[in-house]
Formats: sequence, structure tokens, C-alpha cells
Amino acid sequence: MENTRQQKIARLIQKDLSDILLRYSRSMQGTLISVSEVRISPDLAIAHVYLSVFPQDKVESTMARIEEDSHKIRFEMGNLERHQLRIIPELHFHLDETIDKLERIDELLKP
Repeated sequence: MENTRQQKIARLIQKDLSDILLRYSRSMQGTLISVSEVRISPDLAIAHVYLSVFPQDKVESTMARIEEDSHKIRFEMGNLERHQLRIIPELHFHLDETIDKLERIDELLKP
């Protein structure tokens, strides 16, 4: 269970990463990247970032590119949050598959 400090930092990281990834996705024409959730470890050193990527055919290439540039993204985030956080957490990016699961459940429930 997350405490209040973890939740506040997770929301801050989610907001700042959303802005960074919005600018980042402009370089990839026709791709939309959104940060659906951020979970941060109790020691505030690791942030698990869940991303939604649209369209589906660009998911693998987009996630690979984000993984390659994760250090640059963390550096940009550090510049934005340097006065608010003592330690800039290490970023671990994951693909958020909840929308895909919901669509699959809807398909299965249709008569």
C-alpha cells in the first residue's frame, strides 16, 4: 500500500512525463503516447511507468525507442523536478495493456 508521499511523487512524475512524452511523440509522426499510471517504490528510487501507445501497430517500435532514450527522458525529468525531489527515480517503462484486456472482455461478452 502506497503512502501519501509516494502518491504525491507518482502524480508529479506522471504529469511531468506526460509533458515530456508529448514533445517526444511529436518527432514520431502519427504516434500518441500517454502515461496511464506511475508506481513508485517505497524508497522513491524506482518509478514504474505504464504507457499507452496508439496506434497499435507502432507499439513495439515506440517502446524500443523509449527504452533507448530513457536516460535522456530521465535527465529532462530531473531538470523539471530538481527543486522538488532529492533523488530522481530510475525509470522503468512498461506497456499498459488494460485497454486491450477490456476490449477482449467486451468481445467475449458479446452474444
